[in-house]
Amino acid sequence: MGADAKTAMKVEMTEAAAERIARIVSAEAGKTALRVSVEGGGCSGFSYKFDLVDARNEDDVAIEKDGATVLIDDLSLVYMGGSVIDFVDDLMGQSFQIRNPNAVASCGCGTSFSI
Repeated sequence: MGADAKTAMKVEMTEAAAERIARIVSAEAGKTALRVSVEGGGCSGFSYKFDLVDARNEDDVAIEKDGATVLIDDLSLVYMGGSVIDFVDDLMGQSFQIRNPNAVASCGCGTSFSI
């Protein structure tokens, strides 16, 4: 994979997301990271799945910031390249949100998307 392809595959997390992930992981005994993956399904075709995990898989890419670690497997990274993981706390509630430049449509709740 060339340098341009690796840059395009990069996923970032905001400070708000890093702070929230670090707080959640520290409160869960034995857990070390938040895994974000893409699965088929959801009202728009694909959906994001969030899991607390205790180990890294061979095909994981790790995004680290301010003591927080997010793991994304190679297959999910294909769909998430260039995305930003954020944590939003507003009148609608608290949630992780992924701003994905590859998504051409998403559902109102922001948990599913299509490419």
